[in-house]
Amino acid sequence: MTTHARPAEVPELAPRPSGFSRLPSLTGMRFIAAVMVFLFHSSLTTEPPLNPFSGTASDLYHEAFTKTGWMGVTFFFLLSGFVLTYSARPGDAPRRFWRRRLVKLYPSHVAGWIGAMVLFAAATATWQQWLPNLLLVQTWIPDYHTYLSINPPSWSLSCEVFFYLCFPLLHHWIKKIRPERLWAWAGGLVVVITAIPALAYLLLPDGTMSNGFPVSEVQYWAVYMLPPVRTLDFALGMIMARIVMSGRWIRLGLLPACALVVVGYVVANAVPWLFGLNAAALIPFALLIPAAATTDLRGDRSPFRGRVMIWLGEVSFAFYIVHNVLMVWARSLIGESELYDVPGGIGVIGLYFVLCLAVAWLLHKGIEMPMMRKYSKPRPRDRA
Repeated sequence: MTTHARPAEVPELAPRPSGFSRLPSLTGMRFIAAVMVFLFHSSLTTEPPLNPFSGTASDLYHEAFTKTGWMGVTFFFLLSGFVLTYSARPGDAPRRFWRRRLVKLYPSHVAGWIGAMVLFAAATATWQQWLPNLLLVQTWIPDYHTYLSINPPSWSLSCEVFFYLCFPLLHHWIKKIRPERLWAWAGGLVVVITAIPALAYLLLPDGTMSNGFPVSEVQYWAVYMLPPVRTLDFALGMIMARIVMSGRWIRLGLLPACALVVVGYVVANAVPWLFGLNAAALIPFALLIPAAATTDLRGDRSPFRGRVMIWLGEVSFAFYIVHNVLMVWARSLIGESELYDVPGGIGVIGLYFVLCLAVAWLLHKGIEMPMMRKYSKPRPRDRA
């Protein structure tokens, strides 16, 4: 994650502590968010049942992490907008930006797609499912078996592609917002995003999805999957970056910001289901990301900035890509009907985690980094 910005743009924080120009706490936090998604998927009892626990332990494990996956993705969308805005290069050509983002995202996605097809998906997937997934356009199709096909977590990459396409124009617009109006714009976006679940309940047909979600496929798609809707989260992250860069940050500390995330999770489990997908986590994460960034810029202590956390953050994208594929495959080898007591279930979760982390490191070192080194550098014609 490259996060260079001009010190003059952050007057209240300059000069920056040596070595912190890349905002390492945000890198470390990426892995925490990826683990949130991992825990959510490993707690599912739907088909295939990745939750390895039996009886009451299964219910408790599922309830504990029932919203972490959705919250984790909301964090990623906000973080993406924040980092891309903070690290935007003056005079950067859109095609150069798009190439860098495509090289970062698509080769790893293809590797995950191939893995899913080889290990299990090819036996049942139709071309109407695997082709949109391969091309990362699946979230434009309001069908559960399409937008969560092949490698389900890749749905968020479909949204990210749309974010990247929109970023040059959004960045141009958001840069024009006067600094004293940035917080009002942030508040307005929060209101709009929070209103979307209410509109979905009021205007869209309700029902229960085949996987047990207590809403209809179109409600879930419109609130959580549709790229233009999720671009609002991305834009909020962009505005929060501008708030930091223009010296308008309120200096909320990292610890209180983390506490707000915990409160947000409690709220997400208490509000109507659609509101718990991303609206409940929106304000806590929108405050946490700038709090972590400014902690780095001031050189204050951060638990997310250690060498191990940074390494984990660097492999977090690959971890996100492979974790569901590998858990489904591992569960099929263990036996989908096999359930365990607490020690046994913890052992299975540990097996999932070690396997996913090891393969993520291989993907990061073998595909992600070489592709970025080779293709993300500026080409002579891009400078025109």
